[in-house]
Amino acid sequence: MFFQVDELMRQELANWKLAVDKEKSGKSKGAAKKKKAPKNGKRKKKDKDLTPDRTSESLFEELVEQELLKKAENVKLKDYLGDYSYLGTTLRQSDIEPMPSLSDVRQVVALYAVLPLGSQAVHEKAPPVKAMLLVGPSGVGKKMLVHAICQETGANLFDLSPLNVAGKYPGKSGLQMMLHMVFKVARLMQPSVIWIGDAEKMFYKKVPRDEKELDPKRLKKDLNKILKSIRGEDCVLIVGTTHDPQSAELKSFCKFYNKIILIPRPDYASRYVIWKELIRKNGGEVTSDLDLSSLAKISDGYTQGHMLQVVLSVLTERRIQQLPKRPLTASEFVSHLARIDPVFQEEEEALKNWYAKTPLGKKRVKASSGKEGEEEIPEKGGKGGKKKGKK
Repeated sequence: MFFQVDELMRQELANWKLAVDKEKSGKSKGAAKKKKAPKNGKRKKKDKDLTPDRTSESLFEELVEQELLKKAENVKLKDYLGDYSYLGTTLRQSDIEPMPSLSDVRQVVALYAVLPLGSQAVHEKAPPVKAMLLVGPSGVGKKMLVHAICQETGANLFDLSPLNVAGKYPGKSGLQMMLHMVFKVARLMQPSVIWIGDAEKMFYKKVPRDEKELDPKRLKKDLNKILKSIRGEDCVLIVGTTHDPQSAELKSFCKFYNKIILIPRPDYASRYVIWKELIRKNGGEVTSDLDLSSLAKISDGYTQGHMLQVVLSVLTERRIQQLPKRPLTASEFVSHLARIDPVFQEEEEALKNWYAKTPLGKKRVKASSGKEGEEEIPEKGGKGGKKKGKK
């Protein structure tokens, strides 16, 4: 009898197993069907090739003629001079979050732009960064970094800055054709960098009267669509540069650029290095008569661009010939420096405050205050009820 009961139970178990397996297979098939079914009963349209009969060489030539494809300047990332922030730790101990150093900027650009574009293996495994924004005062080397990225990776440089595309390929169809050609060639000849100078203009809160004819926002809608179409395997990076991000709509600006790098004015350590290297590279000699320490202190508030301008003004061909008899002194550079307006502290603070409102800026503030990862506790009576904090 026990054998009969055991046999019946085994048979019952087998029947149940068959029924469960059948039900699972039915669900998986149904799920597969649902997955294949397009949303709203519409099939996803494939990107239409607007230039099916044209060769990549002809498209390349046209983009060069229209100055949408340019030759990158011969600069390397190591040429972007700057030292570490030696006061960073001290400031954090006083609950002051320091500005990133120029050395930090160089490292972040290498991490999020140079390595992914220069190596397909890194590009496939690294976190996806489709668009990157460089923010900082005029003269801190934003454009130089764009050219350095291209030189380090061998990338093609496309210029879609609002002022560069103004008046080119007019009308809606013309705009679509222009963007189609740029991104088609960018994908065919990757790695590629799409540079958008004065990036804030494309996201203006209100277009200034004197710029309405240029229609700086014409790229906004179509470029957003193309950004979404960039696949993981595409070694294409959009790099925007701006010194006036406050003019742009914050939400749409930050949605387009998922990585924002804030570039500060050079601090004392960086200014010392920059003066020394710029003078040497432009034919000058650094001797004991040249007080670099005082020059670095006096030039507080001035950018790399200002310093280069001063060095080129001082080191004329005639002055270089006089160096053996009359060595350089700091006063020569100071007199030229006095004619240039520096970047005032208020301007840098405004950029810092703007960055603090961005998603990345908020994360940084939380991380520096030790609140990263903490969830906000909803108010009493809100959805989900009141959560109690851990004791």
